[in-house]
Amino acid sequence: MRREHTRAELTRKLAPHAASAEALVAVLDALVAKGQLSDARYAEVRARVLARKFGALRVRHDLRTRGVATELVEREAAQAAAGELAHARAIVQRRYAAPAATREERARRTRFLQGRGFSHQTIRAALDDGADEGDADIR
Repeated sequence: MRREHTRAELTRKLAPHAASAEALVAVLDALVAKGQLSDARYAEVRARVLARKFGALRVRHDLRTRGVATELVEREAAQAAAGELAHARAIVQRRYAAPAATREERARRTRFLQGRGFSHQTIRAALDDGADEGDADIR
């Protein structure tokens, strides 16, 4: 494998090629027993990669759609949320050189960060961080 896979992903990929559902389950169980297939390891790696560019909400959504167990999703999303503000601030600083000058620009930046899966509190803190006193009327 070039990357980690979840059990659900491998089930979908291998189902058309399996002789029977029981044979597929047996193969997947053998992979889990050998330690070659692990949803926990997949969730950890995937969350770390996503957390560089996205917020905890996006990490949570991505892991859920890939069939990761709820407790693993919540654990990895909580870890992603721990560094979320720093990542949001870094993204804002890289993408925008100056603080928002108008309400429209602030709204545009807010939508951008929402699309990346950051929470409203994080977005507000990240955008307020670069604001100076002259921008107080656009908040």
